[in-house]
Amino acid sequence: MNIFADFTSRISKAVESLDLKDKEGGAVDLSRIAVEPPRDASHGDLATNAAMVLAKPAGQNPRVLAERIADALKGDPDIASADVAGPGFVNLRLTDAFWQAHLSALLAAGTGYGRSEIGGGRKVNVEYVSANPTGPMHVGHCRGAVVGDTLANLLAFAGYKVTKEYVINDAGAQIDVLGRSAFLRYREALGEEIGEIPSGLYPGDYLVPVGQALASEFGRSLLEMDEVEALAIVKDRTVDAMMAMIKEDLALLNVHHDVFFSERTLHADNARAIRSAIADLTLKGHIYKGKLPPPKGEKPDDWEDREQTLFRSTAVGDDMDRPLVKSDGSYTYFAADVAYLKDKVSRGFDELIYVLGADHGGYVKRLEALAKAVTDGRVRLTVLLCQLVKLFRNGEPVRMSKRAGDFITLREVVEEVGRDPVRFMMLYRKSDAPLDFDFAKVTEQSKDNPVFYVQYASARCHSVFRQAAEQFPGEKFERADLRAALSGLTDEGEVGLIRKLAEYPRLVEQAALAHEPHRLAFYLHDLASAFHAHWNRGTDNPDLRFVKVNDRQLTYARLGLVQAVSDVLTSGLTLIGAEAPTEMR
Repeated sequence: MNIFADFTSRISKAVESLDLKDKEGGAVDLSRIAVEPPRDASHGDLATNAAMVLAKPAGQNPRVLAERIADALKGDPDIASADVAGPGFVNLRLTDAFWQAHLSALLAAGTGYGRSEIGGGRKVNVEYVSANPTGPMHVGHCRGAVVGDTLANLLAFAGYKVTKEYVINDAGAQIDVLGRSAFLRYREALGEEIGEIPSGLYPGDYLVPVGQALASEFGRSLLEMDEVEALAIVKDRTVDAMMAMIKEDLALLNVHHDVFFSERTLHADNARAIRSAIADLTLKGHIYKGKLPPPKGEKPDDWEDREQTLFRSTAVGDDMDRPLVKSDGSYTYFAADVAYLKDKVSRGFDELIYVLGADHGGYVKRLEALAKAVTDGRVRLTVLLCQLVKLFRNGEPVRMSKRAGDFITLREVVEEVGRDPVRFMMLYRKSDAPLDFDFAKVTEQSKDNPVFYVQYASARCHSVFRQAAEQFPGEKFERADLRAALSGLTDEGEVGLIRKLAEYPRLVEQAALAHEPHRLAFYLHDLASAFHAHWNRGTDNPDLRFVKVNDRQLTYARLGLVQAVSDVLTSGLTLIGAEAPTEMR
């Protein structure tokens, strides 16, 4: 139901009828023909660049070719006019009957309108959040959670088979620190005076319940064990507790993953998975023994001025080779990344998407290079970076947390303003741009608050049907009856709303292909704006109101339009993970 794809096909057929030839006498390449909404709605409903991209290969003047294409399109019964503009653009105006028929199809599809098969069932793994299980999630994790979750929803709606994944970083030095921090809280729960938390340990009060749970389960027995044995138990219990807390926090945000992958499994059985992954790369010629030159600026933790086992990542697009095995035989952090990526590939994914924080910018090239090496370029890997979120309250910066001490937790944000404002506003900037989040502004009920503006449009749609039920007692307003009445929709504002609704399938496909879920929030705001504007026209002119007491047929037609707006708002808000309210309280 993507009218832009439909008319691209129609225009391509019209061009084929002109029998254009390139300089070698072959058929011209039609793949660059595009159809999109014109920048100025007064120019028409659709615009195509066909003449602009075909003129040079065909050896013709763009404007003359545009005239020929326009003439060829005038035989299409759905095209009311085809006009040439500028250096060779062709603007199309479609018939009211076409828009009415499209609206009828939209109503038949309901909230499934816009669903696409462009993904073709390709398996996509979207990994997002993956916060270290060392404490509560902060607002920075919040943005990645929303971006990743909405992108996954969008890809599924566009026909991909999506797996939402979270990798638990339950190996490494930070888990040792976590265990020691929890052990200190365990001693505190047993009645010891622990004083100020030593530097280097996690000071947050969120570990107090963990210590109490350990004391309840083990009494004083952990103090009597060998330290290594006791810390192993404490680390396991604490990671489990942290992950339970993280999952609860994510559920508040309506984020639910399909897979939780433990990094520790990669190190099990003498790091069998890591050894196997490195062996595979060795067979492909990507591994060698050598020394790395000292990096410019700050030296990374894994740099050594000695011979190491290195991944020849510069041969596959990276800016430097990467160490995998240190001179002492221990594995680098990146070695686990190699094994993890191999594991994902072995599960049959065609595409891998990582949603990471802005501080992971240095990982982009190495992950892309790794995917090329492991899969010989078969699997596409994309890294999306989410920039920082700055918190404000009435314009004043918010810095301290009541619970974590040095940052604002995700839970605190969601509990104060609600899930929907958080999810919507985290998408109201492109993910690679910094975002300011003001607690006061995202909860105010005004047109300056985007999430309120969109949800208010949803509520208004339902209020129209309540008003219609009062004016036409006993009427059911079934979709089939609404669809049958659509021929009455000829007003410029009504057709403009249908035109905006018709952009939704294209928006879904483009946002999915570009991995840009923020486009969804922008579109919903534009649709809500168009709906509110038409509502206001009815306030000024009673003849344009959705419910006309003295004209049942026209009321049914306009209710069909309102239902379609409600369907698309509901669909888009659902993909974002927010509610489409029936009334505002």
